[in-house]
Amino acid sequence: MKRDVSALAALDDDLRRQMYLEIRQRRRPVSREEVAEAVGVSRKLAAFHLDKLVDRGLLVATYARPPGRGGRGAGRSAKFYAPSDRTFDVSIPERNYDVMGSILVQAIEEEQPGERADVAAQRIARRYGEDLGKAERERRHLPPAGAERAMSVATDVLSTCGYEPYADGGTVRLRSCPFHALAEQSRDLVCGLNHELVQGIVSGLGNDTLDVSLAPLPDECCVQLRLPDGH
Repeated sequence: MKRDVSALAALDDDLRRQMYLEIRQRRRPVSREEVAEAVGVSRKLAAFHLDKLVDRGLLVATYARPPGRGGRGAGRSAKFYAPSDRTFDVSIPERNYDVMGSILVQAIEEEQPGERADVAAQRIARRYGEDLGKAERERRHLPPAGAERAMSVATDVLSTCGYEPYADGGTVRLRSCPFHALAEQSRDLVCGLNHELVQGIVSGLGNDTLDVSLAPLPDECCVQLRLPDGH
């Protein structure tokens, strides 16, 4: 437990946290030079903080020749960093099982006569997402959002919810499912609830043009957001 606390405390530093998240997003081993360029610091400073994250068990380091430098005279191997596979009591990425628990409890309490349990849960998940979207819209004093603004703000909201969104052209995909363990038990149910929750966020922002659909990829959340044609 002490080592877990120490490891997570390392992320209290804004620069180290930024580096760690940058490496997670790359989804491949990353060099010191790449990290330094991404966060805007010197290679030497990046190396110092990266090695601290290795010491704390958050990253693992390997050595390999940089791409395109194989063969004789290629020089010595470079150091690359990747997220470790350690499990922490505080989950990284964030998991929000309390949210799913609340949705399911409300679905049980508010299930209508003749309504299937999963349909009731989807209705509650949509309402939960709408509340998130409306709250963010009010916080920013936004009028009903157009497609691009809705995509940008929805991405911010989804990030705070633990989905780890990332842009892929005109599409935003979600790297992480905040309800991962539950999805392993009942993928169709949880994917359906994720879809309704994300659709609710967009609706709460006052937009009805973004396409929120199920498009599963391995090891990612099943939901994607796409700009309408012409954007």
